[in-house]
Amino acid sequence: MGMQMRIISYHHHLLHHNASSATPAFSMSLRPFSSSSSSILFRFHKNLAGRSVIRTTKGRSSYHNYGIVASSNVGAPLWEAWKPDKASSAPSLSDVIWPSAGAFTAMAILGRLDEMLTPKGVSMTIAPLGAVCAVLFATPTSPGARKYNMFMAQIGCAAIGVLAFSVLGPGWLARSFALAASIAFMIFTRSTHPPAASLPILFIDGAKLHHLNYWYAFFPGAAGCILLCLIQVMVLHLKDNFKF
Repeated sequence: MGMQMRIISYHHHLLHHNASSATPAFSMSLRPFSSSSSSILFRFHKNLAGRSVIRTTKGRSSYHNYGIVASSNVGAPLWEAWKPDKASSAPSLSDVIWPSAGAFTAMAILGRLDEMLTPKGVSMTIAPLGAVCAVLFATPTSPGARKYNMFMAQIGCAAIGVLAFSVLGPGWLARSFALAASIAFMIFTRSTHPPAASLPILFIDGAKLHHLNYWYAFFPGAAGCILLCLIQVMVLHLKDNFKF
């Protein structure tokens, strides 16, 4: 429009919509830097086809409609998904060392516990806990690292694995049902924690775990996560206070 503008106000409108009219998503009033008292009002609408429309009103006399395309509708090049995130900065040495040291410590402690529990035929070192270490130490702010997500998914998915094995026995059908049910459980309870999806398959295929029955819901997965959470606290403290 050839002139600079500044935002005077910005407010949301929550309106009910029907099949005959578009629903305004929000509006904002813009006023030019010049001394003119006229203002330009932009109203953002969504039409019935889902396309955003800007309705511009100058004064009270006329308006024009302009179609816009949301950035989320513009497909990124296929190869972009194969590149590192441009917004993330390169990790420092401490960002690499402390999570790695935490993972080493976790597996060393679990291995020591295995030696103590060997006479009872129980093992604490299971593959899903390695994935939990990656989530807790490398991406501590991700949804999968939330304690609610972790323990809800660990307990629920492990129990689903025991149930699937009890009803369907070993084999592809039990594994398929258990995995599908685990994903549905995590979505329904809003507790997405990817490592937990492997617990049902581990139980179904692991004959040495069958004697645990429904205790498998708490051990070794959930019990191991308690130890990993304690180590995560130390890892985050060291990473924040001892940088190099």
